[in-house]
Amino acid sequence: MYQAVHATSVSIQRLLLSAITADAFLAGPTGPFTTRGMTVLLNTPEEMLDIPREGVSLWLYRVVRDEHRLNEPSRRISASEWMRPPLPLRLHYLVTPVTTRANLGDPDTEQYLLGKVMQTLHSRAVLRGADLQAELSGTDTELHVQLETLTLDETSRMWEALGGSYQLCVSYEVSLVAIDTAVNPESQVPVSQVISGIGQIVGAP
Repeated sequence: MYQAVHATSVSIQRLLLSAITADAFLAGPTGPFTTRGMTVLLNTPEEMLDIPREGVSLWLYRVVRDEHRLNEPSRRISASEWMRPPLPLRLHYLVTPVTTRANLGDPDTEQYLLGKVMQTLHSRAVLRGADLQAELSGTDTELHVQLETLTLDETSRMWEALGGSYQLCVSYEVSLVAIDTAVNPESQVPVSQVISGIGQIVGAP
């Protein structure tokens, strides 16, 4: 299913939004998430500032094929049909707390939000079952989320590409996201009889 990439993003988005809105400090009656109408969006940080919206930017910035599953065999789906293996992907997200210029950047709230995000993804490093949303709902998919380290140079180049000034952020890798093939199953005649025998290889005299 080609919707797996978007469904993965939505699953993480809902997880973070649920965790933040359940936090009495951030989303209580006087908390910034409530009083300022904050949210978790899939937009870039710059796009959120242009709207303008505050909260957390969960931006998918890189998609790569998983190099450990390049040669997976086809799988049998019936006695006479084989399905090509799915495309295995690893997704990379830039997670950035965003506060508007109207609130002077508000570094305190940004650090609170980032801390809550990191706590949530550390506590729920594997998403499965009820955590899965959209097209992944009801499947046996397991999404593994891990914090990854970007060098200062890598992070700086990313912000240059975004056209904005550097902001507090972290990067997460999510695996394994599978894109099913669009090719119809291949038909093969099943083995109906196995004939075994023993022979001796004789060399030339």
